[in-house]
Amino acid sequence: MNQNNRIFDDLGRLMNEAAGVADGVRREAETVMRAQANRIIADMDLVKREDFDALRELVQVQSEEIDQLKDELAKLKGKAD
Repeated sequence: MNQNNRIFDDLGRLMNEAAGVADGVRREAETVMRAQANRIIADMDLVKREDFDALRELVQVQSEEIDQLKDELAKLKGKAD
């Protein structure tokens, strides 16, 4: 009976070690894939979100200014007629 308990203890210990090794391999694979993805993204020369948002806001402001200038120009053309 004692021999069976020792076999099960050894088997349990091996299973725990295998699970630990598998978790380490998973974390290492995630780290490698994340680094590779970051390198690919950096090589793509993408625009940062902050830069995009700032440019979009600038375009919106300029669009409003253009609309105002068009209205003023239309009024001036109306007075000239």
